Amino acid sequence: MQENLVIVESPAKAKTIEKFLGKDYIVKSSFGHIRDLSKKGLGIDIEAEFTPNYEILGDKKKVVEELSKLADKVNTVWLASDEDREGEAIAWHLAEVLQLPVDKTKRIVFHEITKSAILNAIENPRTIDLNLVNAQQARRVLDRIVGFELSPVLWKKVKPSLSAGRVQSVAVRLIVEREREIISFNSTPFYRVVAHFYPASDDKQTLFKAELAHRFETKEQAAEFLRSCVGASFTVAKAEEKPMKRYPAAPFTTSTLQQEAGRKLGMSVAQTMSVAQRLYEQGLITYMRTDSVNLSAQAIAQCKQEIELHFGKDYSSAHNYKTKTKGAQEAHEAIRPSYINRTEIEGTPAEKKLYDLIWKRTVASQMVAADVDRTTIAIDIDGTTWQFVASGEVVRFDGFLRLYSESTDEEPAESNEAILPKIEVGEKVIASQILGTERFTVAPPRYNEASLVKRLEELGIGRPSTYAPTITTIINRGYVVKQNKEALKRSYTLLTLSAAGKLSEKQLTESYGKEKNRLAPTDIGMVVNDYLESQFEQIMDYNFTASVEKEFDRIAEGDITWNEMITRFYSPFHTLVDKAIETQTDKNNQVRVLGIDPESGHAVKARIGRYGPMVEIEAEEGGKNRFASLKKGQLIESITLEEALELFALPRNLGKYEGEDLMVGIGRYGAYVRYGNSFASLTKSDDPYTIQYERAVQLIEQQKASAAAAAAPIKTFAEDKDMLIKNGRYGAYIAYKGKNYRLPHNRKPEQLSYEECVKIVNTSKKTK
Repeated sequence: MQENLVIVESPAKAKTIEKFLGKDYIVKSSFGHIRDLSKKGLGIDIEAEFTPNYEILGDKKKVVEELSKLADKVNTVWLASDEDREGEAIAWHLAEVLQLPVDKTKRIVFHEITKSAILNAIENPRTIDLNLVNAQQARRVLDRIVGFELSPVLWKKVKPSLSAGRVQSVAVRLIVEREREIISFNSTPFYRVVAHFYPASDDKQTLFKAELAHRFETKEQAAEFLRSCVGASFTVAKAEEKPMKRYPAAPFTTSTLQQEAGRKLGMSVAQTMSVAQRLYEQGLITYMRTDSVNLSAQAIAQCKQEIELHFGKDYSSAHNYKTKTKGAQEAHEAIRPSYINRTEIEGTPAEKKLYDLIWKRTVASQMVAADVDRTTIAIDIDGTTWQFVASGEVVRFDGFLRLYSESTDEEPAESNEAILPKIEVGEKVIASQILGTERFTVAPPRYNEASLVKRLEELGIGRPSTYAPTITTIINRGYVVKQNKEALKRSYTLLTLSAAGKLSEKQLTESYGKEKNRLAPTDIGMVVNDYLESQFEQIMDYNFTASVEKEFDRIAEGDITWNEMITRFYSPFHTLVDKAIETQTDKNNQVRVLGIDPESGHAVKARIGRYGPMVEIEAEEGGKNRFASLKKGQLIESITLEEALELFALPRNLGKYEGEDLMVGIGRYGAYVRYGNSFASLTKSDDPYTIQYERAVQLIEQQKASAAAAAAPIKTFAEDKDMLIKNGRYGAYIAYKGKNYRLPHNRKPEQLSYEECVKIVNTSKKTK
């Protein structure tokens, strides 16, 4: 019999730890949380100081039963769930359910699954930290209260089946506000002037670019400036070279890992956390939920060895980083490889890529800064006060850049940065050509998952464990969509002044506006956001949401009790809920009048309908209004009258097919083509507004062929033509003289003999 039972959160973690502890220890998994708030009603007794009513999760009853039996048989139970607040709460729930004394049960934590870390934890157990447990309880109780009380208000005032959450609603607000910035943004053209110069003393005519430090609003202004440059002399007014240092980024926190994995690897926040979890459970990286940037002295020493081995002593420079995030106390270290000397791992492609990213970021953080020379040249134009400016950067010593460079969320800007020639103040330069290019102002970009996490962190909203579930929730609820947009084409003007002084003009085309995995609000997301902002301003306030996080931190530090914090929140919140229910909302606020239909002379409106966003044209009194669903990507707030009227082109009559009208339309279950009583669904690549007759016929023929194939018997028998084996909606079955019979699960229908079928018919009850 084992002396010790160690309970961890996941089976993979259990397997890894069991290898380190030996035969006296049995390691079992709780498979995450074993208890949660009851789903019957609120699950919280408000009158009894918000006492939670916990119940064992349905799928965890067998797990609890097994753990209880094992706990009774061993001398010592060790609770080894993760080291953050969530893990502390899991340990507490286990102690409660398994009837272990909370003040005596051994609680062990480790931020990496290595032999030394596990053995060190066993040698230094502690008791369950009830302050951390209470911080998690406060979050869970508060979020249940907000969701439970806000959701019914939305059902009554906006639309049935909606839900709201404290952090999720604020995340949606960020996305809605950005969308409205984009909708209200008017792109305006301007002209950017760039000259190609070479020093007058340079026989080789080595070219460099410089941009005019002024932008023109019109083509005429740009052309006038270019003409003024004919015969002008250009003189170097400033030639400055400054040495600079570029320092490496700190090791990964949860948030920076999510951001960088999104930028460099194209991973979603949820995918990043899932892959990181697997790496941690295999003992390959340290704990992945942390907002600390610290590295242990041992890790720094290992980094030094690796850097000197791979790059030489000149590249090594130890750094201690300080955490900037307030309330960062969730873990002891940043995310790093458990063993720095392990440069590669076995695993899935995603695991390998994420591990490589973590390894490079960790090691680069302990490398020497890069030495960079930054050069700036300013060029005077005689007859004007404007200047051309050229800037360039030369890396004299690459330092950490040899291994790793951090990405950014910003779109790559047009740049003239390059290696610039050595040049003196007062020296003349010659313009080989000067270009005036039409450019356009750009709306702020939609958030992607990485930039949204960054913004939430900047505002102090959420913690390492909440970013991934927050984004997953708002997408699953249908308030936000992750969208891709194909690039659009536009023309622009290019003015060119040649060295000979000739001014020419060209019309060119360029692509713009392409998007990948950007977050955009849906119509229902915008409506819900507007309602919550109007009725629950405090809950939707960024500062208030951040201050709640600070309150959780104070509970974790033991400064305040969790019941006290919830009490302060609940009374004013509940008053707001009561007021919102009593307040009559104007449904017309949710309707947008787009204009007048030129054919009927009646109003065209956009609103949320029973099946989603739609437009309608009002009818004469006693007549029926016409309705059309919005296309994917269209919003009530931004759709134009012209776009709305196009939606009424459906259903379209494409002509006759086998004597029936061939119609294309959109129904409750999507776009379809129909003739008579026969339907065929359009594929994702088919557009109901542009599909042609030939393609529609092809879809109908495919549908008929599929139906015929499904109706054809799998097997017939010469002994009795009424005995058939057919393929049905729920699998193969025997059809005999108007009655149907189930087949044995362990037999293939094609292999059944006539005698076996007769036996099934005679001994089976017929199925409906």
